[in-house]
Amino acid sequence: MDLSTLADPLFRLPFAVGLLLAVVLPLLGALLMLRDEWLAALGYAHLAAAGALLGLAAGLPAVVGGLAAAAGGGAVKGAGGGRGNAVYGFMILGGWAALLLIGANTALGEQLGHALVEGQLYFAGPVDLAAALALALTAAVALPWLIPRLLRARLLPQHDTANRLPARRWHLGFDLLAAAGMAAGTASMGLMGAFALVLVPAWISFRVAASWRWSLMWCAVVGALGYVVAFGAALVLDQPFSPVLVAVLLAAAAGVAAQPGGPRPRRETPAP
Repeated sequence: MDLSTLADPLFRLPFAVGLLLAVVLPLLGALLMLRDEWLAALGYAHLAAAGALLGLAAGLPAVVGGLAAAAGGGAVKGAGGGRGNAVYGFMILGGWAALLLIGANTALGEQLGHALVEGQLYFAGPVDLAAALALALTAAVALPWLIPRLLRARLLPQHDTANRLPARRWHLGFDLLAAAGMAAGTASMGLMGAFALVLVPAWISFRVAASWRWSLMWCAVVGALGYVVAFGAALVLDQPFSPVLVAVLLAAAAGVAAQPGGPRPRRETPAP
């Protein structure tokens, strides 16, 4: 297989789906890293995988079941107001147990469960494209409003309380957006591929960016470039996409860490 395969109409729709997710998920990752809640991506991904398998068992598209399960977890977490990674640890355990039990007790079997974990980007269809487009449009509208409020909540945590602002609303809004992103990403790219897009570009950007705005730009560029390289390499080398994506992103992170003197000391948040 060679690069001319990329021009095949069969791969255009999956490529578009993945590219949209590769730009949006790293931006969500930057905000999760800002809140020291990067484990949320893995928690929502496990819930999404279990929900997707349950949805398929009920005759629904994987992305619909995954979105419902992940959004339910995000709503419960956001309404509870808890912060930190502990709650996501419970999501991971619950989602993992549910994924295996659903796979073992439905006609779909364990193979489809493994397919969700490993990713099915090459089989992405119109429903997946619609989900990715909806996610991208929602993020384009919501993030400019959410980001200043989440930054303020991180840097000036007493401001919202002192001014009696409904901070829980925008935290809940972001939790739901993150859950939706991981549901769409897990259904198309697999559990670990989506998690890598959330974690690694944000990790890189927080070490090389001089400001918050540049951090977001780094996230989008690293995510999109890593995705394009991985998509082409997986086709040319005839390899499964998700492991190749993870390997490409890990190689980029290793390159940053290997710079002379190592990466810059990490700030909690790049300067606004």
